[in-house]
Amino acid sequence: MLRHQFRPFLLALATLAGLAAPPRTLRVDYGHTGDVTAEHFGVDQVVLEPLPWPGDLTKAIDTSNLGKYCFEVADKATGKLLYSRGFASIYGEWETTDEAKAISRSFSESLRFPRPEAPVRIQVKKRDTRNAFKTLWTFDLDPRDPLIEQAPGPDAGGLIILQKNGDSANKVDVLILGDGYTAAERGKFEQQAHLVMEKLFEQSPFKEHRKDFNLWALCPPSPESGISRPSTGVHKRTPLGTTYDAFGSERYVLAFDNRAFRDIAAQAPYEFVEVLANAETYGGGGIHNLYSTAAAGNSSIGYLFVHEFGHHFAGLADEYYTSDVAVTNSPSRPEPWEPNATADPMDPKWKALLTPGVPLPTPWKKDAFEAHSIAYQKERRAIRAANRPETEMDALFAKEKAFETNLLGTDEYGRKVGAFEGANYEAKGYFRSQEDCIMFSRDDAGFCAACRAAIERVIQQYAK
Repeated sequence: MLRHQFRPFLLALATLAGLAAPPRTLRVDYGHTGDVTAEHFGVDQVVLEPLPWPGDLTKAIDTSNLGKYCFEVADKATGKLLYSRGFASIYGEWETTDEAKAISRSFSESLRFPRPEAPVRIQVKKRDTRNAFKTLWTFDLDPRDPLIEQAPGPDAGGLIILQKNGDSANKVDVLILGDGYTAAERGKFEQQAHLVMEKLFEQSPFKEHRKDFNLWALCPPSPESGISRPSTGVHKRTPLGTTYDAFGSERYVLAFDNRAFRDIAAQAPYEFVEVLANAETYGGGGIHNLYSTAAAGNSSIGYLFVHEFGHHFAGLADEYYTSDVAVTNSPSRPEPWEPNATADPMDPKWKALLTPGVPLPTPWKKDAFEAHSIAYQKERRAIRAANRPETEMDALFAKEKAFETNLLGTDEYGRKVGAFEGANYEAKGYFRSQEDCIMFSRDDAGFCAACRAAIERVIQQYAK
């Protein structure tokens, strides 16, 4: 199997270069349980993954200040910080839904880091109302514990090299996982994986940094084709457990079987993961430093892949606010941690990028946009409620794209950087950096200035 051959190859390269072999990757799987009033954590298992740590050990400390949560790994004896990363989670989104007000749920999550040489103390932290990280959970871990799981993982179908530009320690490693593909559909997955890779590198700033990325792919064989869509009575058991209807949102696609996802992904070097679902119905999702998802067979796959990857890769917020969503924001409109949305239009995070002379807040054709969007969203809901053919939704999207391109592309400040009200699912109180962006609409605007800057910072964190 390729996964068994890959590790010795990396170790050999390190030896030839006169460097110490990179440490293995250690993973802690844990349960995250709670509701709107409290949350609790508990270790499930610790896994020594089969491959070396893919990242740059000189950049082990996270400086991005991204994520609703973060975790820190420190040497237990000395207190020296060895590794840290910010992240978001399915639980972190779920706790903002109406369901979390009524019941408690538990989600499986994981922490991955280079295997330390001695016992460590691990802390999981969460932002408070002022965006400062506060410790929620602390536990100790001995990397020499004989109970750490080391058995081989499940069949992942063999490693596919989509693009290799250098040693993993010096590159951003992205893994594309296929879910819902039978063994006979492996060729279909490879074609779709190559397609979305090219779509990603059509967008700035990924385009300018293509040589900073390695892209890998795995496609564990599924017993049947496609993924679950419970709202239409479709239920399937796939290797990664990917499904539509997350949190009751028909277009939100997530993979809820975290342990299965991690055991498959462990067979490739990765820092970021995109799950391609073998499906045609419009849908996807993205969670910072967890994964992003997209329906590979949809006509909007180029937009879907890049938009959702933006959430996962750089912690970007959705800038749209007229579509139905399951999550809710605080009515007090606290400053979001995401880099492309702000509650303070007079002092936005992207103030260094502001176009001189642009008024703050920045006027735009907001009333015309919202008036049109009301009718559009009504028609969109009707198509889904009647389970009409996907071609009807495609036609509606095309009509909406033409309208938005014309409206947003001809506005006075449409090409300027300012603070445009309407973002983060809210019509009032949150602002975005430009009138249009791939995080706002499905037209061809590309990423806005704030998004591009955030993506650049993450690339610099992982690539040399």
